[in-house]
Amino acid sequence: MAANMYRVGDYVYFENSSSNPYLIRRIEELNKTASGNVEAKVVCFYRRRDISNTLIMLADKHAKEIEEESETTVEADLTDKQKHQLKHRELFLSRQYESLPATHIRGKCSVALLNETESVLSYLDKEDAFFYSLVYDPSVKTLLADKGEIRVGPRYQADIPEMLLEGDSDEREQSKLEVKVWDPNSPLTDRQIDQFLVVARAVGTFARALDCSSSVRQPSLHMSAAAASRDITLFHAMDTLYRHSYDLSSAISVLVPLGGPVLCRDEMEEWSASEASLFEEALEKYGKDFNDIRQDFLPWKSLTSIIEYYYMWKTTDRYVQQKRLKAAEAESKLKQVYIPTYSKPNPNQISTSNGKPGAVNGAVGTTFQPQNPLLGRACESCYATQSHQWYSWGPPNMQCRLCATCWLYWKKYGGLKMPTQSEEEKLSPSPTTEDSRVRSHLSRQGMPVRNTGSPKSAVKTRQAFFLHTTYFTKFARQVCKNTLRLRQAARRPFVAINYAAIRAEYADRHAELSGSPLKSKSTRKPLACIIGYLEIHPAKKANVIRSTPSLQTPSTKRMLTTPNHTSLSILGKRNYTHHNGLDELTCCVSD
Repeated sequence: MAANMYRVGDYVYFENSSSNPYLIRRIEELNKTASGNVEAKVVCFYRRRDISNTLIMLADKHAKEIEEESETTVEADLTDKQKHQLKHRELFLSRQYESLPATHIRGKCSVALLNETESVLSYLDKEDAFFYSLVYDPSVKTLLADKGEIRVGPRYQADIPEMLLEGDSDEREQSKLEVKVWDPNSPLTDRQIDQFLVVARAVGTFARALDCSSSVRQPSLHMSAAAASRDITLFHAMDTLYRHSYDLSSAISVLVPLGGPVLCRDEMEEWSASEASLFEEALEKYGKDFNDIRQDFLPWKSLTSIIEYYYMWKTTDRYVQQKRLKAAEAESKLKQVYIPTYSKPNPNQISTSNGKPGAVNGAVGTTFQPQNPLLGRACESCYATQSHQWYSWGPPNMQCRLCATCWLYWKKYGGLKMPTQSEEEKLSPSPTTEDSRVRSHLSRQGMPVRNTGSPKSAVKTRQAFFLHTTYFTKFARQVCKNTLRLRQAARRPFVAINYAAIRAEYADRHAELSGSPLKSKSTRKPLACIIGYLEIHPAKKANVIRSTPSLQTPSTKRMLTTPNHTSLSILGKRNYTHHNGLDELTCCVSD
């Protein structure tokens, strides 16, 4: 019963997807909607998998700085498995709020600020335990150190000098160490001092009556007298007594100089009503984070002024009224809500062909051949082959699965229980050549290589790209070397090549070497000319030697010959006219 009762301030798991890990949130408010449902206003926490790699590098750098200054167990003393699982326990606090249905709560967890004096192994020993040390801003994608850190450790210890012996002189300059502002052994009695303070308050009340701005803010006499009785007036009076060696006549004359009475105002009087409203709005949003209050609401005020105003504001009736109003609102809101244990089956469960969950899926020695290809695979995290329940994990095309224990770990901590191959390569100083060759071979074969805590495959699917170069392009590269200049073109890949100039030069060079202009298409001789030539020259036909060219026959240079687009035969890839020696045949259509 108590485990299912959730209260304001609890750290809980929220489920927004059946396949993704749980969200970790802190309940700030429990509100009942008009439809009767309960919504929880929560503070968001982010995992390492939710932020960019650049911010992860900054977080690791911050963690190393803490380890160097702390005296606890450093990361070098941890095993690879402990380092891997410790990253799953790290969270990042944010100032972002959101409202989620209370029915999506899946359990409780604990989140604590990283304690520098505590060993990091203590978080691994506890179930559902997380820690954070940095604040993540999802809007601007930045990481900052938490302002509320407990300053415990050697960095925050004072350096106490050795005690001086009797007769030793203190060589330190006293004016830099402290300033004396009051002497308790003064010649004045306590009654005389109190009378002087009453005179100082009266002078302050009269000064506020003469000041126009003060008379507008404090129109009544009792408000002016109350403002004149604040600490700023008393501090000024006591400082005046000390500076005049406790001479009452001299001190009173300083309170009322020739220009008029001295007016001393603190931050409560210096701030306007609009500035006070901005401060209350900022305090409602950021709490006592005075740096953010100054940056976003009151940039023209100094940090000292804001802090001083806050502690003076807490003594006013305005603070008491707001505190009572918040207490009344808290009484009307829900304090706790009961959420029953979620018992619906997960859609990622793998079932056998008969519809029942497999008791021992993938057991060794079984004669049952499952129809589902997932049932024969081992767990992607612990490589176990037996489990009372299996869950599909990752993209459907990868066909990966997790056992029940690793699935629960994945949902709670957002990663796999065992370190993957890619993480081991990062942790090792230099991977061997054989391992890298095998890994690259697997990548080329399209086999999935698991990422760190993510179901995505490291082998990215890319569209194939093939550049086919024609023969004439290859010829142009050789013939037009002077104009093309391949090396210079390769160094400037984004500069376009003058294709028209290359084509013109190739045509000129081709015409010079072949002795005839470049022909785009050869003309085929008509059949009547061939028959007439055979009838006139019957003897030449017998002298033709038909021999199949062997492999040792040197191939003719085809680079500078006239391109022929007629059909080619098997014999030397020549057409019919070339094979029968009819290249020089001249005949007319009239013949």
